[in-house]
Amino acid sequence: MKQIDIKDLSVDDLTEKLLEQKSILNKFKLSHAVSPLENPAQIKFVRRTIARINTELRKRVLQA
Repeated sequence: MKQIDIKDLSVDDLTEKLLEQKSILNKFKLSHAVSPLENPAQIKFVRRTIARINTELRKRVLQA
């Protein structure tokens, strides 16, 4: 997800996306531990998406 897309979401949508991305990350990590992923860069992309969502949530908390 791009930062522009994240800024357009509501807080509820962000928390939902955060939980979704965390479950995807856990699935990727488990799959990668058992047998290597075809594209291990997916893990990095999901981690960065989680960080972007957390940053946006934190920014909104500080603004309120």
